[in-house]
Amino acid sequence: MQLAIFPLRLNLLPDGVLPLRIFEPRYLRMVAEAAQRGMGLCLLGNAKKDGGYSPLLTVGTRVEMIDFDLLDDGMLGITVKGIDRFKINNISVEDDGLLAADVTLLPEWQHEPIQPGQHVLVEKLGQLFEEHPHYASYYPLPKWNDACWIVQRWLEVLPLAAEEKYPLMASDDFHDALHFLLQAVQEEESSAHCH
Repeated sequence: MQLAIFPLRLNLLPDGVLPLRIFEPRYLRMVAEAAQRGMGLCLLGNAKKDGGYSPLLTVGTRVEMIDFDLLDDGMLGITVKGIDRFKINNISVEDDGLLAADVTLLPEWQHEPIQPGQHVLVEKLGQLFEEHPHYASYYPLPKWNDACWIVQRWLEVLPLAAEEKYPLMASDDFHDALHFLLQAVQEEESSAHCH
């Protein structure tokens, strides 16, 4: 499968929603051609390579455009939704600098109900939704009892280095990420009690 690639410092996973501002000609072309060729978002790594550019992580998410709008500043605002994860097999640069990749779709993570010990992740995400109503507005029907959905949203908002997120995003299921998140929350809570 061929996709145009949009490199970002943010990541999106299936069912995630993300607003983007588009102004560079190559990305305007990507949006114009999205229906024919498809679009994928890839996370930029933090480590600078020789030559000063950031490496692109080889696992990304295929997205579809669910809304677009011309913004007051003349930029194009689009809202994308994550469809499925993919792995990049090879990548090429088109004449205007747009990246085109040959990708293989990865199996979908299986959805499972939230277990008793995992409710803390739901509570904390609920707090985040309350503190950031604009973000919450992208999810009018949050799947609070779906462990996979909860983990995917956490992986999007957690301020982790791209290199740390990569193995969690590339995993065959969401359990690695789930264990990582539960551990992070427990550490945060125990350090809060110490002070």
